[in-house]
Amino acid sequence: MLQDTPTIRKIIHVDMDAFYASVEQRDHPEYRGKPLVVGGSPEGRGGVIAAASYEARKYGVRSAMPSKQAVQLCPHLIFAPGRFGVYKEVSGKIREIFRRHTDLIEPLSLDEAYLDVTTDKQGIGSAIAIARNIKQAIKEELNLTASAGVSVNKFVAKVASDLNKPDGLTFIGPDQVTTFMEQLAVEKFYGVGKVTADKMKAMGLHTGADLKRLTEDELVQGFGKVGRFYYRIVRGIDDRPVQPNRESKSVGAEDTFAYDLTDVEEMNTELRKIANLVADRLQKHGLKGRTITLKIKYNDFRQITRRRSFTDLSDNADLILHTARQLLLTTQLEGIKVRLLGITVSGFTEVSRQWVRAETTQLRLFED
Repeated sequence: MLQDTPTIRKIIHVDMDAFYASVEQRDHPEYRGKPLVVGGSPEGRGGVIAAASYEARKYGVRSAMPSKQAVQLCPHLIFAPGRFGVYKEVSGKIREIFRRHTDLIEPLSLDEAYLDVTTDKQGIGSAIAIARNIKQAIKEELNLTASAGVSVNKFVAKVASDLNKPDGLTFIGPDQVTTFMEQLAVEKFYGVGKVTADKMKAMGLHTGADLKRLTEDELVQGFGKVGRFYYRIVRGIDDRPVQPNRESKSVGAEDTFAYDLTDVEEMNTELRKIANLVADRLQKHGLKGRTITLKIKYNDFRQITRRRSFTDLSDNADLILHTARQLLLTTQLEGIKVRLLGITVSGFTEVSRQWVRAETTQLRLFED
């Protein structure tokens, strides 16, 4: 009896290169070729970096970094104020280029998206050729560069897009996925941050091949529920479909600390960084919410949340920070050790929900 052969999907992940900073350098010739950041404040007077140009990255400056640290690394750093209305307009033009090839588009933020081109509008047939056409159109029409990863599923395409930045194009074919995942360093796995990567290495797990030697139960025992995800993904298994027009439920940021926090002032300092990131991401997506939620995970892996709702919508960093600090005070603070803090904002209007997919983004993933 004949059986249908499963269709091999053709997935592209497109990621703009240093998007905010690149738009500023495009629009301001005096910024070109110079170390530039968007967000934060000159002379290290507070705030965090939203995006850094590649010239700034050579000095070690990165997004989500405090301004003071960025200035110490690069004293001649140029600070540009964020123009989120402009970035949103440019993002819309990028989406128009995507729609020439497919309607199956899942935005992750203003500057990156998944595309399913298994069946493409123009009948090109080759995902590599489509990715190349998209990159060329972005460069010619918008004077910006993008990097693209092409593969059979979302996870591998996402990792591939980051391998040859900027202006890169990386293809991982069906027969390459297994070897690619086995050779991939654990810190290159999308979603694995420094703390988890360090824990893996301490366990002797340095590559996908090392992870693959563990059973699913062993991965769950070592890393919790996400261990099931690691078990599947290291084998190249990712059945998640590209989901266009997914509603946003919450936007947030969280950080797992290298050491446990016991001092309230130190917690408040970390909350400021996180609140600024949440506000930046809300403004980036054009979202305002009514409900602010504080998440706390202790060193014994207990986790609690506290939330407060308001009548008016807001994307204000000071309000988010003040609310998070007040919520912190409602918890037991004596003799505790905090491993993770996070803030999310939810309760968006129906109009704003249609702009962006749901995502709660960790501090380290704020901007690529």
